[in-house]
Amino acid sequence: MKLGVAGLGAIGLAVARAVDEGRIPGITFAAASVRDQAKARQATKSFRAQPELLDLPALAKACDVIVECLPSAHFRAAAEPTIDNGRIFMPLSVGMLINHMDLVDRARETGARIVVPTGALLGLDAVRATAEGEIASVKIVTRKPPGGLAGAPLLVQRGISVDGLEKPLLVFEGSAREAIAGFPANVNVAVALSLAGVGPDKTRCEIWADPGVTRNTHTILVKSDSSDLTMTIENIPSENPRTGKITALSVLAALRRLTAPLVVGS
Repeated sequence: MKLGVAGLGAIGLAVARAVDEGRIPGITFAAASVRDQAKARQATKSFRAQPELLDLPALAKACDVIVECLPSAHFRAAAEPTIDNGRIFMPLSVGMLINHMDLVDRARETGARIVVPTGALLGLDAVRATAEGEIASVKIVTRKPPGGLAGAPLLVQRGISVDGLEKPLLVFEGSAREAIAGFPANVNVAVALSLAGVGPDKTRCEIWADPGVTRNTHTILVKSDSSDLTMTIENIPSENPRTGKITALSVLAALRRLTAPLVVGS
């Protein structure tokens, strides 16, 4: 399978490098779509095979699976040609999917697949299992170092400063749909959780700016007729303080599932 990566930032470049090194059998890194081609050439100069640098429509035609690692504003520009060409689309800006659910219907028509990596979360397999029964409630509590939330649109809109905090501050409480609108770079995990469970309007979300934590922390609480779940993950930040190091590894694990002869977990 040929892999195309839309965006070679911290996550996209880490995924591309690992695939170029041959860590995912059956998949080769073929092409990328970037804004700064000179920077991309510099970043990939040590790769075993130099990728083609293409625009998003050409990337979708040239590759079998596209991993989207772009700012959320470019989500549809990456998604639409990929799905129109019947490819596998793997979005990291999954929060944008809830406003573009027509893409799911389009994928059904073209034979494309939208595969959402677990990302910086945990337990989506268990949540999907409980969703086969009856779920009473789903809640996610996110705690991040204040710097990881600084500049979020909702904070700017409401004039909330997270500078110099001495104790945790609850900056948001509401649905996952409302959360991603106010924090588009911070809580894609809440949307991924909602898609695995009861949807973005019924999934409750709390976001805390917490000076007492050094890692992005998410706690999931699920009550259902089959089991009650309480799960917490503490992510070590990547070069981008809004994203954990595990995010790139999650993409690699999702890619591995596409070709692996043995797949563990539902």
